[in-house]
Amino acid sequence: MTEAAAAELPQDDDIGELNAIVGFHIRLAHGACYRHFTETFADLELTQKQVSVLWLVDDHPGMSQIDVGTRLQMDRATTMTIVNRLQARGYMRREKSATDGRKQALFLTPEGLTILGHAKDAIREHEAWLKSRFTQKELDTLMELLARIHD
Repeated sequence: MTEAAAAELPQDDDIGELNAIVGFHIRLAHGACYRHFTETFADLELTQKQVSVLWLVDDHPGMSQIDVGTRLQMDRATTMTIVNRLQARGYMRREKSATDGRKQALFLTPEGLTILGHAKDAIREHEAWLKSRFTQKELDTLMELLARIHD
């Protein structure tokens, strides 16, 4: 192979036209965040969705499973699976709703409050890692731009 031909070959980090695809970069960013989150939470054995459910129920004790799913944009089956797993681990309990007998109210147990405290510490560590890549102005802009995609 001639030097000229070798110079035309893509470099190992050259991704060609993919570099102009916004969705591709969002996927890469999500992957990096997910990997770091998973490493940070390895000892807690909690998923992102489980932490979100614990946190939301702690902020709104007695909220229904349907309301949890709606607020976190999860379908009913996923929400039920997560709540069942958290309940099986002793982190959450269900009670009959005081306002609607057809619904079940969700509450954290003392163990759930403890694990959520540990999870919040891990989230602070994860967020510090993520935010360290940006200035405050960039973070504000990033949050605004991401909201345009998911809202």
